[in-house]
Formats: sequence, structure tokens, C-alpha cells
Amino acid sequence: MNKLVALTLAFGTFCFGQQNQDIEKPIRNLFSGMKNADPALMKSAFAEGAILQTITKDGTVKNENVQEFMDSVSKFSKDDLDERIIVEAVHTDGGLASVFTPYSFFFKGKFSHCGANSFQLVKQQNDWKIQYIIDTRRKENCKEIK
Repeated sequence: MNKLVALTLAFGTFCFGQQNQDIEKPIRNLFSGMKNADPALMKSAFAEGAILQTITKDGTVKNENVQEFMDSVSKFSKDDLDERIIVEAVHTDGGLASVFTPYSFFFKGKFSHCGANSFQLVKQQNDWKIQYIIDTRRKENCKEIK
């Protein structure tokens, strides 16, 4: 009986791990696209009509246009923009996933700022896509992510 329990737990962990990899793929593609100045890879990460927002220091929520964001990134060279994340939490329910990622941002190899991203993803035609991102940005109380 113990072998059956162990096998069930191992299989469940593998399946959950694979599901998380699938959910994280568009997030990793977004940041890889930023680092490699590849707007096509970035675009592949987003659902149609995706929303991008940031919370300013005074608590105001600022809307950003996803296409303008991708266009601005494409003006940089490879390795100019490097956002390093840690996936801290993944929650799912059917075709909805929520992912929380603290980050460190480097510009041209130098630490710039840190914060956290909150992603809402939707499963569309068997692929996860980013529907919504909101983030924070600060320069103090940062733990550099390597």
C-alpha cells in the first residue's frame, strides 16, 4: 500500500509540475522576448485584448498599452532589458491561472528597480495566455534576484 501512495504522490507532483510549466511558459516568453528584443515572442505571450497596469508610488493605477510597450522594448538591443523573476505562487481553476512573481529589473546590466508582478492567465485553444498584468515598482527594500 505504501508503494501505491508514493506512486500516486509522485505522479500528482509530476502532473502539477507540468501544469505549472505550461502556465509559466507565456510569462517566461514575455521576459525572454524583452531580454532578446524580440517583439514576436512577447506578442505570443499575450491574449487578445490583454491589459497591462502598474501601481505608482502614490498608489495610482496607471494603464499601459500592450502594443506600445512591445514597440518600446523592440527599440532596445539584446540584453539591455533583463527582468529576473521568482514564481512565488500559482493558483488555478479550470482555464484561469493566477501567478505572483517578485522581480529584479536590470537595464544594460545594472540593477534598476524591483517589485512584484501579478499575472492573470487564461487557457485558450490549449495554450495559456497572459490576459492581465499589474505590477509594482520601487528602488528601495529590494532583494536582488540573480
